[in-house]
Amino acid sequence: MDHPAPATLPDHLLAQARRRGAAIALRHKRLGIWQARRWRELANETTRLAGALATAGFGAGDALVLLTQPRPEALLLSLAAQWLGGVAVPLDPDQPDAALQALLRQLAPRHLFVEDETQWRRVSHDGYHLAIYGDARGLAGIAGWTAYAALDGGPAPAEPRARPTQPAFAFYRVQADGAIERQAIAHAELLQEGVRLVAAEGLTEHEEALAARAFAAGGQARYLLAPWLLAGFRLNFPESTATRDQDRRELGPTLVAGTRETWGRLADQVQQRLPLPGSLRRRLVDTALAPPRGWPGRLWHGIAGYWLVRRPLRDVLGLTRTRVPLLVGEPLTEPAARLLAQLGVTVRGWPDPAQWQGATGPAVHVTGWQAPDYGAALPQPG
Repeated sequence: MDHPAPATLPDHLLAQARRRGAAIALRHKRLGIWQARRWRELANETTRLAGALATAGFGAGDALVLLTQPRPEALLLSLAAQWLGGVAVPLDPDQPDAALQALLRQLAPRHLFVEDETQWRRVSHDGYHLAIYGDARGLAGIAGWTAYAALDGGPAPAEPRARPTQPAFAFYRVQADGAIERQAIAHAELLQEGVRLVAAEGLTEHEEALAARAFAAGGQARYLLAPWLLAGFRLNFPESTATRDQDRRELGPTLVAGTRETWGRLADQVQQRLPLPGSLRRRLVDTALAPPRGWPGRLWHGIAGYWLVRRPLRDVLGLTRTRVPLLVGEPLTEPAARLLAQLGVTVRGWPDPAQWQGATGPAVHVTGWQAPDYGAALPQPG
């Protein structure tokens, strides 16, 4: 059976399930064990979630607000909302309480997902059409709230109802003066940027990527989520933000998409492991990291420097296999960029062309946002 060319995020999920249904699409670490999910399983779960959202009254133009660290449930709920023609609104779980409360008052969400009891305590507990929690510890049996695993409803539409020019995600932020701004990104824009990244970096289905940050920023959606759906590689979720460095070392991702803060933190970890300045060991390490001068320097910097200094430091960071280190948004500081480059990790910057607008209404029915004209069809990756 012929299907139209995929033009939205749920379309590409469905296309991957049809084309490579038995291939592993996603892995997440729970209780110290990596658990794998296949493309076919993700598509089936997304349609189940879409049915549950539809039964709760969620429809085209509605918004699903998510307050969570990176976890598969939030990703699949976002795709389910988009399947119905709605919008996913991820909020930064690490923002201060005052900013979060201001956003929640502005958004007045009807459909909400929280990660666990910690985030549940930061929101109001009634007035929702559907309120979902991910981690049942401390929340099981709370009146008016539904566990993610217990979501159920009628059948979802057989084909996604999203349209390319409709917003897929909306992101919100609170300025220093208290003003609230919104950035809405259409399916077409995400896929357009994703196709560009896949082509430029030669991404294939063999990549391993780590989702170590919440999808509460446009750069993560552009340069991690969209390329995942386009290229069909494996997306991995750490057990928690506290274990992400350990999980990265264990995983050895080939693709890492981070911000200035992410890469700066990794550069700081390298600095902390270097010997004391002025010591003999530090001079040897500096020689192994700096561009070689003369044949003794080239000899030490080459094979010996790689195996004794540069390779162990990359192992500590979990970047031994990383061939696509991406920087999303603001550039790195010069010292951090230089140190990472000396390790052989040449971080490549990709812009985050955010178009922030004043937020004048609640989260629901954001279809009034005008998307650019992306043309009749999007290019498809090789």
